[in-house]
Amino acid sequence: MTRHARGFSLLEVVAATLLLAIAFTALLKVAGGSIQLTRNADDHSQAAMWARSLLDTVDITTPLQAGHTEGRFDDNYRWRLVVTPWSPAPAAGQNVPLRVVKLDLDVIWGPSLRERSAHFSTLRVLGPVKT
Repeated sequence: MTRHARGFSLLEVVAATLLLAIAFTALLKVAGGSIQLTRNADDHSQAAMWARSLLDTVDITTPLQAGHTEGRFDDNYRWRLVVTPWSPAPAAGQNVPLRVVKLDLDVIWGPSLRERSAHFSTLRVLGPVKT
């Protein structure tokens, strides 16, 4: 009795190769998406660090005044700051009104056609109202 060697047919090899190619393509798409998400998170983290730096030092060198200013952090990131007076609702028993301003900061980066931005907003107490 002779044993016949049984192997894979050409059709089975082609089907296995096609299945492997599809799985590899899906894996590459997932890896590419992960890299893009990581880059996006890094850009937003960098914008948040620039914003914190600016908001921490904005009234140290010159007093805050209502208005609009803008500038650049570096070649990639720029900023736009809007300062507006803000009045809290009067509280019971409050006898010393405070001067408060609202700071709206936009950090902008990326090419002009695909510009991206992050918005930061905070209040800053400047002290009691001078009479």
